[in-house]
Amino acid sequence: MIPRLSPQPGLCSQTAEFLQALRKTAFRGEIRGDFASRLLCATDNSIYQILPQAVIYPRSRADVVQTLRLAQQFPEITFTPRGGGTGTNGQSLSPGIVLDCSKYMRQILEINAEEAWVRVQPGVVLDQLNEALQPYGLFFAPALAPSNRATLGGMINTDACGQGSRLYGRTSDHVLALEWVLPEGTQGRSMPVNPQDLQHLKDQPGPLGRIYRQVDHIVTQRRELIAQTFPKMPRFMTGYNLAKVYNAADQTFDLNRILAGSEGTLAVITEAKLRLLKIPQYKCLAVVHYRCFDEALQGARPLLTLNPAAIETVDEKILDLARQDGVYPAVQEFIGAASCFNLVELREISLAQMQAKLGALDQQLRSEAIPYTLAHTDAEMNQLWALRKKGVGLLGNQPGDRKPIPFVEDTAVPPDRLYDYIQEFKALLNEAGLDYAMFGHVDVGCIHVRPALDTKDPADVDRIRQLSDQVVALVRRYGGVMWGEHGKGFRSEYTPQFFGDVLYQDLRRIKAAFDPENRLNPGKIVTPYGSDAAVVTLEAPLKGSFDRQVPEPWRSQYPQAFSCNGNGACFNVLSQDVMCPSYKGMAVDEGGGDRIHSPKGRATLLREWLRQLAQQEARPDSWILRCWNTLQKQWGVEDYSHEVYAGLHGCLSCKACASQCPVHVDIPSLKSKFLEQYHSRYLRPPRDYLVAYLEEIAALQAQFPRISNWAMQHPLARWGAKQLLGMVDYPALSQPGLAQGLAARNAPPFDRAALAQQTGTSRHKSVVLLLDTFTAVYDAPLVLDTYDLLQYLGYQVYISPPLVSGKLYHLKGFMARFRTIAQRNLQTLEAMADLGLPIVGIEPSLVLTYRDEYQSLFPSKSVQILLIQEFLSQDLDLIRAWFRGSDQVPSLLWSHCTEQSTLWNAGQQWQIIFQAAGVPLTLVKSGCCGMAGVYGHEAEHYPLSQRIFKAGWQPQLPTDPEAQKQVLVTGYSCRSQIQRFAGWRPRHPVQGLYALHKAESSG
Repeated sequence: MIPRLSPQPGLCSQTAEFLQALRKTAFRGEIRGDFASRLLCATDNSIYQILPQAVIYPRSRADVVQTLRLAQQFPEITFTPRGGGTGTNGQSLSPGIVLDCSKYMRQILEINAEEAWVRVQPGVVLDQLNEALQPYGLFFAPALAPSNRATLGGMINTDACGQGSRLYGRTSDHVLALEWVLPEGTQGRSMPVNPQDLQHLKDQPGPLGRIYRQVDHIVTQRRELIAQTFPKMPRFMTGYNLAKVYNAADQTFDLNRILAGSEGTLAVITEAKLRLLKIPQYKCLAVVHYRCFDEALQGARPLLTLNPAAIETVDEKILDLARQDGVYPAVQEFIGAASCFNLVELREISLAQMQAKLGALDQQLRSEAIPYTLAHTDAEMNQLWALRKKGVGLLGNQPGDRKPIPFVEDTAVPPDRLYDYIQEFKALLNEAGLDYAMFGHVDVGCIHVRPALDTKDPADVDRIRQLSDQVVALVRRYGGVMWGEHGKGFRSEYTPQFFGDVLYQDLRRIKAAFDPENRLNPGKIVTPYGSDAAVVTLEAPLKGSFDRQVPEPWRSQYPQAFSCNGNGACFNVLSQDVMCPSYKGMAVDEGGGDRIHSPKGRATLLREWLRQLAQQEARPDSWILRCWNTLQKQWGVEDYSHEVYAGLHGCLSCKACASQCPVHVDIPSLKSKFLEQYHSRYLRPPRDYLVAYLEEIAALQAQFPRISNWAMQHPLARWGAKQLLGMVDYPALSQPGLAQGLAARNAPPFDRAALAQQTGTSRHKSVVLLLDTFTAVYDAPLVLDTYDLLQYLGYQVYISPPLVSGKLYHLKGFMARFRTIAQRNLQTLEAMADLGLPIVGIEPSLVLTYRDEYQSLFPSKSVQILLIQEFLSQDLDLIRAWFRGSDQVPSLLWSHCTEQSTLWNAGQQWQIIFQAAGVPLTLVKSGCCGMAGVYGHEAEHYPLSQRIFKAGWQPQLPTDPEAQKQVLVTGYSCRSQIQRFAGWRPRHPVQGLYALHKAESSG
């Protein structure tokens, strides 16, 4: 039995008093002082872990003002703004209070297409903005790898750039105006101003006038020194950008150049007006193949003469990792046998210009005998960029304790010196005996470098300081900067080495003008002039120092919890993407969106849970003690395990995270292990037993379907199920049952002995249809249609007895029982497989259970079970021979979310099958339907299940009855969800094909 985990150190007295006082004001946002919320904001995509005192989620500028004004009464309290939480240098990590604007302040306030600008709140996500701008033919230019979770506020605070920055520059180049709040609550608005207006601003009383006077004095008096100090290169310094305050062309003064890149150290940004650009009409992406990374670096130089929008490179290590990931099959035809490649993006406003540029590219590469491929469509280009974007996450998936980590990862040098610089950088890492990977923006001289270190190992921790000092010296020698893209954060101590002492003190004067008491993100970039406070250092607390406290055997049982590197891919809020529907569904509701419920949040809770468990001893196990512990839980006795349970309880177990996360953090598997341990201390609710045994119960009910349906659908039974078990709207069993339908067809049951005697053509055209309990009991017509279709195609179909898969035991954490069932079923499946006949299943979630959860338990045992589309796609000539498909209306395919995430080509297989049958099939990017087996039937999850459906599926489903006939859906849960909330039931693709056969036969 696991021990009770006592509450962790709580809030300091002043913070507790402040939060209590804030609750009594007009503040409308959310105030969180619970340990789980604080823990989630203790990490980002860096190597650091720092627990904040509290997390505040403002809903408006007024909330920010209220918070900061009240804080004047509490002098020890500090604040750190936080956006997407994807920083690689700990910019938003702080022991103070985190101001998280990503949860509620995420409104696109105004789009002015005629003047090409937009007003946004800081929590708006980049992809969310560009999706809204697309109908206007406009986009916001900075293109970041984490575009589906990076917030505009975070981008402004790091002055972010990325792919295409050669043409489009940094975020600050597109900021027209900012609204912000100073640490004492004063509100400000900044935009480029002429000299006359500047004088008016300088004459203002109070902090605003002080700020304008101080910044203007510095940039005017230090003009020559600034010009000498700031490098003449595309990736210049971020943070307090003195060189850009005055626009040389029109002599306007732009305070936004100081605020952009300030990492939340000067003011809290509450609104931004941003410049937009027209979406380029003609785009093309060249994949240029090389034999090694050095060739790719050298090959980029001559390509710059084409003035491309971007040249991005990926080294051998990342490409090898990508080849093992689900993202690769979609792009492998473009990469071929290349060991390394450059992505060269061309953008033009006319077709003639694009053709001319492509001709020049072809001539240049042919003259050097360099192979390349071209991607022309948006889909192809997006897939290639997705591989590049995923590169940083893939690095975290390397085996072993040493993982590539960020701390010297965004150095930048003049592009013409990049090759030589990288050679020295590589020599430095090779001399240290370190593994590493390199990728990034070769066109602007910014290469991302991640040495592999184990931050649990004190010796490797010391190397962080050694390498950082060496890289600073190296990059300075090449005239570059330490932070070409991702900000300073815990590297702020190196600021004087790049600015020089005079300008460094001036930066401190700017900090003092904005934040004289050092209340905003203290220690980052600089401290206020005249203050004795120190900047943060590299030796801040690391994630690895906490993970080190967990014994290795424990870490090996929960490896994915420790492999999470904070890349934040699971913060994706786009409803059509499959990643983590529970987190996105909560974000749909204004009161939701807690990142505790993201895969990263859940992994973080589990890491800390294991750390705390390791500090205590297990308790004796007994049913009486579990009863007593459960009573204590009801009485409100605190246990950190309850916070972990609450964080995991909303998980749909769809397994999207297991494939969509670059490091494959499999939360459903971790959840199952956790529940097994959690319920060693606390009694299970009765519903857990009902759900876990549902396959066996359903098999019994199937013997009396009419009586069972009457009993389950009776109002009294439904009321009791909801009140006593928390279950709603049970699905009805098929009537008549499967047995009657198979008997009417004389369908032969699976007989191993008889099949073993079979030879020749009959064996070649035989197939075993593997039944699962759910499809057999709840969707018998689909089983019969599958049988009929295979028979029509000339196969001899043998029907296996329905298997109890045990999936629901796994779902609820009955791991011992699940292991027993899996072992038994594997023996049955191996006996089937020994006959050499293909074994075909229908329901994706259950077939994939055999191939995933079973395989993880028994890796030495492997039985090939095919989904129906995998089987049919092996013989497309047969499909072509049996179907005419003339004058058929195109169909639409929605795929089960587990199928989408686990089998990258499942939809494409159905597409080619229907094409072979003469029917166009469109794949709908749909995300999750929200049902997820029994999840949507559990009363507490019903509202979220509905929100997920309404956000992702419902807007795309046709409302016209005729059009609904063309909708095909692979998952039983998904078909049930449509019937439940849309009022009609779609068909399975098998039924769509079989209907085509019947239509052709009748015609």
